[in-house]
Amino acid sequence: MAETITAIATAHGVSSISIIRVSGSRALEVARHLSKKETIKPRYAHLVPLYNKEDDLIDQAILIYFAAPNSFTGEEIVEFQCHGGMIVAQEVLDTILAMGVRLAQPGEFSKRAFLNGKIDLTEAEAISKLIEAKSVDAAKILAKQMKGELRRFVDESREALLRSLAYSEVMIDYAEEDIPEDIMESILKQLDALIVQIEQIVDASHRRRGLIEGFKVAIIGKPNVGKSSLLNALLSYERAIVSDIAGTTRDTIEEQVRIGSHIIRLVDTAGIRNSEDTIEKIGIERSEQSAQDADVIIALFDGSRPLDEEDTRILSMIESAKEKHIIVAINKSDLPAVLEREKLAAFNPIEVSAKMGFARLTDALEKLLDSIGEGEELMLISARQIEAVEAAKHAIMEAKIPLENGELEFFSYHLQEAVKALSSISKPYDSEEILDKMFGEFCLGK
Repeated sequence: MAETITAIATAHGVSSISIIRVSGSRALEVARHLSKKETIKPRYAHLVPLYNKEDDLIDQAILIYFAAPNSFTGEEIVEFQCHGGMIVAQEVLDTILAMGVRLAQPGEFSKRAFLNGKIDLTEAEAISKLIEAKSVDAAKILAKQMKGELRRFVDESREALLRSLAYSEVMIDYAEEDIPEDIMESILKQLDALIVQIEQIVDASHRRRGLIEGFKVAIIGKPNVGKSSLLNALLSYERAIVSDIAGTTRDTIEEQVRIGSHIIRLVDTAGIRNSEDTIEKIGIERSEQSAQDADVIIALFDGSRPLDEEDTRILSMIESAKEKHIIVAINKSDLPAVLEREKLAAFNPIEVSAKMGFARLTDALEKLLDSIGEGEELMLISARQIEAVEAAKHAIMEAKIPLENGELEFFSYHLQEAVKALSSISKPYDSEEILDKMFGEFCLGK
């Protein structure tokens, strides 16, 4: 990490301000060269002119210097806050690069912060996800993780496992010492509690993953039930073709839309029915797959027509999707009611109309998404984190069997695997920690 790196830290395009960041041992040299200012006070906003390599004025900008190690990366950092737009920021960047400073790779500033011990892996991942957050709830969850919420869980779990591992090592190596008789039962209770905690965290993480990635909402129903009209209404423009001809929508249409404080991926699907048309059959298969992949299913039924075989097929789909969030809506409520509503009563259907608007359905969807975001449970924000805790859970369960059989060497092996898996979430595993526990807690004096 000897090289000094630089990059434009703000999004490309027209804006009021662009930030160019420099990190490394030559950062202060760069700042002095561009500003022609010798004395630069750390953590102070300096209004300075910036000059290019030909000594032509580029811009009047704000210069802030962060002295190592009190910076994001732990290195010398300089930030130039210039006027926005591609031209000015690019010229500042080109001038810095002409000094022999290297262009930073994606994520390299955060990587340096991690390697210099300024952040751990949980905070690094939270920073990455916060940029892509799809809801206010997601931003709150990620802010907690940036403050160390997940790291505390990992540290506490590691502590518990290391304590059990230390007991095991002592019982193996110092069998002649007096070990409390109830220690085995205490370790088992501790491991069982950790397994339950991990299961709760993983379940909450799967259930609420849409807060981070954006909930996928699939609109399903038979042809001509009003799916495309609903999509257009939610998007506030004519995205899908609306027609009385059955089978007009032959493929899934996916768009992003904001509902309340959530950005969702809204999918309009082909009408689900029996069809001999090859292209339409492919579209129907994709519709069914979209419903399986969705977090939320909006099932539309036509209130002006009786339930038929196609409606029954839709009803069967939502009845079998027990793990999904389901909203059932009866469309065309402005027409004479013909649909047998009692057959949908279990889903508390909402009556809507393309002519009168879908406000009630939008409100119901917003309340549902808000309810998913409720709760204070710890949440894992990436597949890597989920895999790590599940691997730890598996190792803990494997460790219980040899513990109950008195096979402490195998117990210790599986418990070390659990510690390694949990440690991979935030920081590397160090076997020396076991020795610290052994000698720190038992005071063996040997």
